Amino acid sequence: MPETGPLIVQSDRTLMLEVAHPRYEACRDFLAVFAEIVKSPEFVHTYKITPLSLWNAAAMNIPLDDIIKGLYSLSRYEPPDVVISDIKEWYGIYGKLVLEKKSHENLQLTVSDPIILNRLSQDKSVDKFFMAKTETGFLINHNDRGELKQALIKIGYPVKDLCGYVNGDPIYLSLRDADIDNRLFILRDYQKEAIDIFFQSGRASGGSGVIVLPCGSGKTIIGLGIISKVLNYTLIITTNNVSVHQWRDELLSKTTFAIENIGEFTGIKKEIKPITITTYQMLTHRRSKNEEMPYLDIFTNHNWGLIIYDEVHLLPAPVFRATTSIQAKRRLGLTATLIREDRKEDDVFALIGPKRYDIPWKTLEHKGYIAQAACIEYRICLPQAEEIEYAHADKRSRFRIAAENSRKNAIVEELITNHYNDKILIIGQYITQLEKIASLMNIPLITGKMKHLEREKLYNSFKKGGVNVLVVSKVANFAVDLPDANVMIQVSGTFGSRQEEAQRLGRILRPKDKSSYFYTLVSKSTDEQSFGVNRQLFLIEQGYKYQIRYYE
Repeated sequence: MPETGPLIVQSDRTLMLEVAHPRYEACRDFLAVFAEIVKSPEFVHTYKITPLSLWNAAAMNIPLDDIIKGLYSLSRYEPPDVVISDIKEWYGIYGKLVLEKKSHENLQLTVSDPIILNRLSQDKSVDKFFMAKTETGFLINHNDRGELKQALIKIGYPVKDLCGYVNGDPIYLSLRDADIDNRLFILRDYQKEAIDIFFQSGRASGGSGVIVLPCGSGKTIIGLGIISKVLNYTLIITTNNVSVHQWRDELLSKTTFAIENIGEFTGIKKEIKPITITTYQMLTHRRSKNEEMPYLDIFTNHNWGLIIYDEVHLLPAPVFRATTSIQAKRRLGLTATLIREDRKEDDVFALIGPKRYDIPWKTLEHKGYIAQAACIEYRICLPQAEEIEYAHADKRSRFRIAAENSRKNAIVEELITNHYNDKILIIGQYITQLEKIASLMNIPLITGKMKHLEREKLYNSFKKGGVNVLVVSKVANFAVDLPDANVMIQVSGTFGSRQEEAQRLGRILRPKDKSSYFYTLVSKSTDEQSFGVNRQLFLIEQGYKYQIRYYE
């Protein structure tokens, strides 16, 4: 075989991709379908193949032959037989356990592999769910549908759930041809495709799962499109009150649904309407650790036909537990990245559903659906006094000292001057750092403590041009609709959070006439720089390159 490919496949199922190779981009997009990026130094990126990454590929109907042929075509050396065998075995597991409706009360788990069937018969972690053994599997009580799937994926056996769904109370709405401001409204090609792949004309093979698209690409619009297909009472769970109002405004602007039928279940209002919008924080609220969460019964006390989990990668554990009991409801997860910092991606797969639709960010950028963005990392030396403090601090304190490097302020000021005609967001992790920047430069500051109405006023002023620069805390990581923002200056972040990096870049990806710039400021040769490398992994997998600049 000619040694021309950009990829080296190793027997431990890691994949080494040469960045400078002419076929790098094609190989990167190919790997993103069935592998996960692990690290991304300058010249060679490392990926790994996992069972979950292959199960998601299988659930999206990516042909196994395409994966194997692609590996042979793009590899510099012939892929090891052990890796090809593992790929075939892991990919093939998806679909060997099929859950179907047997009767009103019972489900049938059919296991097509006799070896797996025998193993499950002996496995104490799942035998409590088996009411009776059949020739090809087991009878299951329908109430155990969620817990069974969660338990099985933990031992390496994903379930293909074909039990179907129970309809909720009906609603009547349609998408408008023009929005409420009389602007033409047409679904984009990929939005139509995502809606159809999820809904599958109402068949049991569809109706649950996750759609993965970048911020600014219209995930909310896809949610509206799916509501218009299901036409049942719908519960939408999102990240904060700002996002609650954005969902409400989009429903009013782009569908025929009336405002009196849309409810907000928040700390301000507690309405249950045919379409109800709430937050994860509201559902998990309790007055003390010893009390129950009084609002979690919203899942079961109302006849929903569709549950939408916005930013599904943030789903908290109590909502996972509540979701196990509503597996007969259609469930849609929306996210820019399936990466969870708690590594519970398998729970999302089992309880919300597998990945149904994904598209590379760069593909949407090339089509003009999201903005082009330059990613630039500044590496800044600590001042001498802060360097001494850093050297004597414990690990957690070191990170904060590096994050609050006082030399970052001068770069922020310089970047604001350079982008005087742009719309700039300055974002960070630590409130004291943000307060200093806002005070030094006389810039409005938005934090979680600010009253909702004040926050909305500042956002509206930013949109209308009254304010061109905002300092924002991590409340702006998610679901903040500031379409004109085209410069993000990240002064600090949550350790090595890849999901946060993706969400923050997403704040400036709405298509616009201006170029977009994502600046990250890190302290040179510190833990913050090390965490920064990990933060960038997901975006590098999507095709973004970080320019490195030094500030002495």
